[in-house]
Amino acid sequence: MEIPSEVLVQHDLPEGELLANWLTEQRGRKVSLIAPQRQLKADLVAMVARNADRELERLQHQDERNLRDLSDLMDILDLPDLPHRIECYDISHVQGSDAVASQVVFLDGVPAKQHYRRYKIKNPEVRSGRSDDFASLAEVIGRRFRKTAQAVQAGTFAPESAEDFPDLVVIDGGKGQLSSVVAVLREYDLLEYVTVVSLAKQREEIFRPGESEPTIADPERPGVQLVRRARDEAHRFAVSFHRQQRTERMRRSRLDEIPGLGFQRQKELLAHFRSLDYIMQATPEQLTEVPGIGASLAQQIYDYFHV
Repeated sequence: MEIPSEVLVQHDLPEGELLANWLTEQRGRKVSLIAPQRQLKADLVAMVARNADRELERLQHQDERNLRDLSDLMDILDLPDLPHRIECYDISHVQGSDAVASQVVFLDGVPAKQHYRRYKIKNPEVRSGRSDDFASLAEVIGRRFRKTAQAVQAGTFAPESAEDFPDLVVIDGGKGQLSSVVAVLREYDLLEYVTVVSLAKQREEIFRPGESEPTIADPERPGVQLVRRARDEAHRFAVSFHRQQRTERMRRSRLDEIPGLGFQRQKELLAHFRSLDYIMQATPEQLTEVPGIGASLAQQIYDYFHV
Protein backbone atom coordinates (compact mmCIF):
# COMPACT_ATOMS: atom_id res chain seq x y z
CA MET A 1 0.00 0.00 0.00
CA GLU A 2 1.34 3.42 -0.98
CA ILE A 3 1.18 5.97 1.86
CA PRO A 4 1.11 9.67 0.84
CA SER A 5 2.96 12.42 2.63
CA GLU A 6 -0.31 14.20 3.44
CA VAL A 7 -3.61 12.65 4.50
CA LEU A 8 -6.59 15.00 4.47
CA VAL A 9 -9.26 14.32 7.11
CA GLN A 10 -12.64 15.92 7.54
CA HIS A 11 -12.14 16.71 11.25
CA ASP A 12 -9.26 16.72 13.72
CA LEU A 13 -8.85 13.16 15.00
CA PRO A 14 -8.60 12.45 18.77
CA GLU A 15 -5.59 10.18 18.22
CA GLY A 16 -4.32 12.01 15.18
CA GLU A 17 -0.73 12.35 16.36
CA LEU A 18 -0.52 8.66 17.22
CA LEU A 19 -1.91 7.70 13.81
CA ALA A 20 0.45 10.12 12.02
CA ASN A 21 3.45 8.63 13.86
CA TRP A 22 2.39 5.10 12.90
CA LEU A 23 1.94 6.07 9.23
CA THR A 24 5.34 7.81 9.32
CA GLU A 25 6.92 4.63 10.65
CA GLN A 26 5.24 2.52 7.95
CA ARG A 27 6.23 4.91 5.16
CA GLY A 28 9.75 5.61 6.38
CA ARG A 29 9.18 9.33 5.85
CA LYS A 30 7.06 11.95 7.56
CA VAL A 31 3.29 11.73 7.10
CA SER A 32 0.99 14.58 8.15
CA LEU A 33 -2.71 14.42 8.99
CA ILE A 34 -4.35 17.67 7.97
CA ALA A 35 -7.88 18.94 8.61
CA PRO A 36 -7.81 21.62 5.90
CA GLN A 37 -9.09 25.14 6.49
CA ARG A 38 -8.26 26.55 3.07
CA GLN A 39 -11.14 26.42 0.65
CA LEU A 40 -9.52 24.26 -2.05
CA LYS A 41 -8.55 21.42 0.25
CA ALA A 42 -11.73 21.79 2.29
CA ASP A 43 -13.75 21.42 -0.91
CA LEU A 44 -11.73 18.33 -1.79
CA VAL A 45 -12.53 16.69 1.55
CA ALA A 46 -16.20 17.64 1.17
CA MET A 47 -16.26 16.02 -2.28
CA VAL A 48 -14.74 12.81 -0.91
CA ALA A 49 -17.37 12.77 1.85
CA ARG A 50 -20.16 13.21 -0.70
CA ASN A 51 -18.79 10.41 -2.86
CA ALA A 52 -18.53 8.14 0.17
CA ASP A 53 -22.16 8.89 1.06
CA ARG A 54 -23.27 8.08 -2.48
CA GLU A 55 -21.32 4.83 -2.52
CA LEU A 56 -22.81 3.82 0.83
CA GLU A 57 -26.29 4.60 -0.48
CA ARG A 58 -25.61 2.58 -3.64
CA LEU A 59 -24.43 -0.43 -1.62
CA GLN A 60 -27.47 -0.20 0.64
CA HIS A 61 -29.80 -0.16 -2.38
CA GLN A 62 -27.91 -3.11 -3.87
CA ASP A 63 -28.27 -5.08 -0.63
CA GLU A 64 -31.99 -4.31 -0.56
CA ARG A 65 -32.38 -5.44 -4.17
CA ASN A 66 -30.44 -8.64 -3.53
CA LEU A 67 -32.58 -9.43 -0.50
CA ARG A 68 -35.73 -8.81 -2.55
CA ASP A 69 -34.48 -11.07 -5.37
CA LEU A 70 -33.44 -13.88 -3.02
CA SER A 71 -36.72 -13.71 -1.09
CA ASP A 72 -38.70 -13.90 -4.32
CA LEU A 73 -36.64 -16.84 -5.57
CA MET A 74 -37.21 -18.60 -2.24
CA ASP A 75 -40.96 -18.18 -2.75
CA ILE A 76 -40.90 -19.34 -6.38
CA LEU A 77 -38.98 -22.55 -5.58
CA ASP A 78 -40.44 -23.16 -2.09
CA LEU A 79 -36.97 -23.11 -0.57
CA PRO A 80 -36.72 -23.43 3.24
CA ASP A 81 -34.33 -20.45 3.52
CA LEU A 82 -32.79 -17.70 1.44
CA PRO A 83 -30.33 -19.31 -1.01
CA HIS A 84 -26.99 -18.02 0.27
CA ARG A 85 -24.87 -19.85 -2.33
CA ILE A 86 -26.14 -20.35 -5.88
CA GLU A 87 -24.07 -22.30 -8.40
CA CYS A 88 -24.81 -22.19 -12.12
CA TYR A 89 -23.36 -24.46 -14.82
CA ASP A 90 -23.11 -24.13 -18.60
CA ILE A 91 -21.44 -26.00 -21.47
CA SER A 92 -19.66 -24.37 -24.43
CA HIS A 93 -18.27 -25.91 -27.62
CA VAL A 94 -18.43 -25.71 -31.41
CA GLN A 95 -19.95 -28.94 -32.72
CA GLY A 96 -18.28 -30.84 -29.91
CA SER A 97 -14.77 -29.43 -30.36
CA ASP A 98 -12.93 -27.87 -27.41
CA ALA A 99 -15.86 -28.65 -25.11
CA VAL A 100 -15.66 -26.93 -21.73
CA ALA A 101 -17.94 -26.12 -18.81
CA SER A 102 -18.25 -23.27 -16.37
CA GLN A 103 -19.30 -23.06 -12.74
CA VAL A 104 -20.16 -19.60 -11.46
CA VAL A 105 -21.11 -18.81 -7.89
CA PHE A 106 -23.38 -16.10 -6.51
CA LEU A 107 -23.14 -15.40 -2.79
CA ASP A 108 -26.17 -13.58 -1.40
CA GLY A 109 -27.10 -12.60 -4.93
CA VAL A 110 -23.68 -11.20 -5.88
CA PRO A 111 -21.15 -12.85 -8.27
CA ALA A 112 -18.25 -14.32 -6.26
CA LYS A 113 -15.57 -14.69 -8.92
CA GLN A 114 -13.04 -16.16 -6.52
CA HIS A 115 -15.22 -19.31 -6.46
CA TYR A 116 -15.67 -19.67 -10.24
CA ARG A 117 -14.37 -22.90 -11.79
CA ARG A 118 -13.64 -24.01 -15.33
CA TYR A 119 -13.74 -27.59 -16.58
CA LYS A 120 -12.31 -29.22 -19.68
CA ILE A 121 -14.65 -32.00 -20.78
CA LYS A 122 -12.72 -35.27 -20.63
CA ASN A 123 -15.36 -37.65 -22.00
CA PRO A 124 -13.79 -39.21 -25.15
CA GLU A 125 -17.24 -39.51 -26.73
CA VAL A 126 -17.47 -35.70 -26.78
CA ARG A 127 -15.29 -34.61 -29.65
CA SER A 128 -15.26 -32.59 -32.86
CA GLY A 129 -18.38 -33.45 -34.82
CA ARG A 130 -20.08 -35.15 -31.86
CA SER A 131 -21.46 -32.93 -29.12
CA ASP A 132 -23.34 -34.23 -26.08
CA ASP A 133 -24.39 -31.58 -23.58
CA PHE A 134 -26.18 -34.16 -21.44
CA ALA A 135 -23.04 -36.27 -20.99
CA SER A 136 -20.90 -33.16 -20.51
CA LEU A 137 -23.13 -31.83 -17.72
CA ALA A 138 -23.24 -35.26 -16.08
CA GLU A 139 -19.44 -35.35 -16.09
CA VAL A 140 -19.07 -31.88 -14.61
CA ILE A 141 -21.65 -32.42 -11.86
CA GLY A 142 -20.02 -35.75 -11.06
CA ARG A 143 -16.62 -34.09 -10.69
CA ARG A 144 -18.06 -31.23 -8.64
CA PHE A 145 -19.86 -33.44 -6.10
CA ARG A 146 -17.63 -36.54 -6.03
CA LYS A 147 -15.98 -35.66 -2.72
CA THR A 148 -19.33 -34.74 -1.22
CA ALA A 149 -20.69 -38.14 -2.26
CA GLN A 150 -17.73 -39.83 -0.56
CA ALA A 151 -18.49 -37.90 2.62
CA VAL A 152 -22.15 -38.98 2.45
CA GLN A 153 -21.14 -42.61 2.04
CA ALA A 154 -18.75 -42.30 4.99
CA GLY A 155 -21.47 -40.70 7.11
CA THR A 156 -19.44 -37.56 7.68
CA PHE A 157 -21.36 -35.12 5.50
CA ALA A 158 -23.15 -32.18 7.15
CA PRO A 159 -24.58 -29.61 4.68
CA GLU A 160 -24.91 -26.91 7.32
CA SER A 161 -21.17 -27.00 8.06
CA ALA A 162 -19.94 -27.29 4.44
CA GLU A 163 -18.97 -23.75 3.41
CA ASP A 164 -18.88 -24.49 -0.32
CA PHE A 165 -22.10 -26.51 -0.47
CA PRO A 166 -24.73 -24.82 -2.66
CA ASP A 167 -28.24 -23.96 -1.54
CA LEU A 168 -29.30 -24.01 -5.18
CA VAL A 169 -27.82 -25.43 -8.38
CA VAL A 170 -28.95 -23.92 -11.69
CA ILE A 171 -28.37 -25.73 -14.98
CA ASP A 172 -28.46 -23.89 -18.29
CA GLY A 173 -30.88 -25.94 -20.36
CA GLY A 174 -34.22 -27.68 -20.39
CA LYS A 175 -35.68 -30.93 -19.07
CA GLY A 176 -33.07 -33.12 -20.81
CA GLN A 177 -30.10 -31.32 -19.26
CA LEU A 178 -31.81 -31.36 -15.86
CA SER A 179 -32.51 -35.09 -16.10
CA SER A 180 -28.86 -35.90 -16.82
CA VAL A 181 -27.79 -33.95 -13.73
CA VAL A 182 -30.50 -35.48 -11.54
CA ALA A 183 -29.33 -38.96 -12.57
CA VAL A 184 -25.82 -38.23 -11.27
CA LEU A 185 -27.08 -36.74 -8.00
CA ARG A 186 -29.36 -39.73 -7.49
CA GLU A 187 -26.47 -42.12 -8.14
CA TYR A 188 -24.42 -40.21 -5.55
CA ASP A 189 -27.27 -40.26 -3.00
CA LEU A 190 -27.22 -36.46 -3.04
CA LEU A 191 -30.63 -35.66 -4.48
CA GLU A 192 -32.12 -35.07 -1.03
CA TYR A 193 -29.36 -32.55 -0.23
CA VAL A 194 -29.05 -30.64 -3.53
CA THR A 195 -31.82 -28.39 -4.80
CA VAL A 196 -31.38 -28.28 -8.57
CA VAL A 197 -33.34 -26.55 -11.34
CA SER A 198 -32.74 -25.75 -14.99
CA LEU A 199 -33.47 -22.59 -16.93
CA ALA A 200 -34.50 -23.14 -20.53
CA LYS A 201 -33.29 -20.46 -22.92
CA GLN A 202 -36.23 -20.27 -25.30
CA ARG A 203 -38.93 -19.12 -22.91
CA GLU A 204 -36.84 -18.51 -19.79
CA GLU A 205 -38.76 -21.31 -18.04
CA ILE A 206 -37.62 -22.93 -14.80
CA PHE A 207 -37.85 -26.72 -14.63
CA ARG A 208 -37.67 -28.77 -11.44
CA PRO A 209 -36.90 -32.50 -11.01
CA GLY A 210 -39.89 -34.79 -11.43
CA GLU A 211 -42.13 -32.12 -12.94
CA SER A 212 -43.04 -32.30 -16.62
CA GLU A 213 -44.23 -28.70 -16.76
CA PRO A 214 -42.16 -25.63 -15.91
CA THR A 215 -42.62 -23.72 -12.68
CA ILE A 216 -45.19 -20.99 -13.26
CA ALA A 217 -43.48 -17.66 -12.71
CA ASP A 218 -43.47 -14.34 -14.51
CA PRO A 219 -40.11 -14.02 -16.36
CA GLU A 220 -39.85 -10.47 -15.05
CA ARG A 221 -40.16 -11.46 -11.39
CA PRO A 222 -37.07 -10.52 -9.34
CA GLY A 223 -36.30 -14.14 -8.45
CA VAL A 224 -36.38 -15.24 -12.09
CA GLN A 225 -34.23 -12.27 -13.05
CA LEU A 226 -31.64 -13.39 -10.48
CA VAL A 227 -31.53 -16.89 -11.98
CA ARG A 228 -31.19 -15.37 -15.44
CA ARG A 229 -28.25 -13.21 -14.29
CA ALA A 230 -26.52 -16.31 -12.94
CA ARG A 231 -27.23 -18.22 -16.17
CA ASP A 232 -25.94 -15.37 -18.34
CA GLU A 233 -22.78 -15.12 -16.25
CA ALA A 234 -22.19 -18.87 -16.52
CA HIS A 235 -22.68 -18.63 -20.29
CA ARG A 236 -20.25 -15.71 -20.58
CA PHE A 237 -17.62 -17.52 -18.51
CA ALA A 238 -18.00 -20.78 -20.45
CA VAL A 239 -17.77 -19.06 -23.85
CA SER A 240 -14.69 -17.12 -22.74
CA PHE A 241 -12.93 -20.33 -21.65
CA HIS A 242 -13.97 -22.15 -24.82
CA ARG A 243 -12.50 -19.39 -26.99
CA GLN A 244 -9.29 -19.50 -24.99
CA GLN A 245 -8.98 -23.27 -25.45
CA ARG A 246 -9.78 -23.07 -29.14
CA THR A 247 -7.20 -20.33 -29.69
CA GLU A 248 -4.56 -22.30 -27.81
CA ARG A 249 -5.31 -25.44 -29.84
CA MET A 250 -5.03 -23.53 -33.10
CA ARG A 251 -1.74 -22.03 -32.00
CA ARG A 252 -0.35 -25.40 -31.00
CA SER A 253 -1.34 -26.84 -34.35
CA ARG A 254 1.24 -24.52 -35.93
CA LEU A 255 3.96 -26.55 -34.28
CA ASP A 256 2.78 -29.59 -36.26
CA GLU A 257 3.88 -27.81 -39.43
CA ILE A 258 7.57 -27.77 -38.38
CA PRO A 259 9.42 -30.79 -39.83
CA GLY A 260 11.15 -32.94 -37.24
CA LEU A 261 9.14 -31.56 -34.34
CA GLY A 262 7.19 -34.53 -33.05
CA PHE A 263 4.58 -34.67 -30.31
CA GLN A 264 7.07 -35.27 -27.48
CA ARG A 265 9.30 -32.36 -28.48
CA GLN A 266 6.24 -30.13 -28.78
CA LYS A 267 5.30 -31.08 -25.22
CA GLU A 268 8.83 -30.26 -24.04
CA LEU A 269 8.75 -26.89 -25.78
CA LEU A 270 5.38 -25.93 -24.34
CA ALA A 271 6.36 -27.13 -20.88
CA HIS A 272 9.52 -25.02 -21.02
CA PHE A 273 8.12 -21.82 -22.58
CA ARG A 274 4.51 -22.13 -21.34
CA SER A 275 2.96 -20.73 -24.53
CA LEU A 276 3.45 -20.53 -28.27
CA ASP A 277 4.02 -16.77 -28.05
CA TYR A 278 7.14 -17.30 -25.94
CA ILE A 279 8.37 -20.01 -28.31
CA MET A 280 7.99 -17.58 -31.22
CA GLN A 281 10.05 -14.94 -29.35
CA ALA A 282 12.83 -17.32 -28.31
CA THR A 283 16.30 -17.18 -29.86
CA PRO A 284 17.92 -20.35 -31.27
CA GLU A 285 20.18 -20.43 -28.20
CA GLN A 286 17.19 -20.33 -25.87
CA LEU A 287 15.45 -23.06 -27.86
CA THR A 288 18.41 -25.41 -27.40
CA GLU A 289 17.85 -25.27 -23.64
CA VAL A 290 14.84 -27.54 -24.17
CA PRO A 291 15.63 -31.28 -23.90
CA GLY A 292 15.70 -32.92 -27.32
CA ILE A 293 16.12 -29.67 -29.24
CA GLY A 294 19.53 -29.53 -30.89
CA ALA A 295 21.13 -26.58 -32.65
CA SER A 296 19.88 -27.61 -36.10
CA LEU A 297 16.25 -28.10 -34.99
CA ALA A 298 16.38 -24.91 -32.90
CA GLN A 299 17.43 -22.93 -35.98
CA GLN A 300 14.67 -24.61 -37.99
CA ILE A 301 12.06 -23.62 -35.40
CA TYR A 302 13.40 -20.07 -35.28
CA ASP A 303 13.40 -19.75 -39.07
CA TYR A 304 9.82 -21.03 -39.28
CA PHE A 305 8.57 -18.09 -37.23
CA HIS A 306 10.95 -15.41 -38.52
CA VAL A 307 11.89 -16.06 -42.11
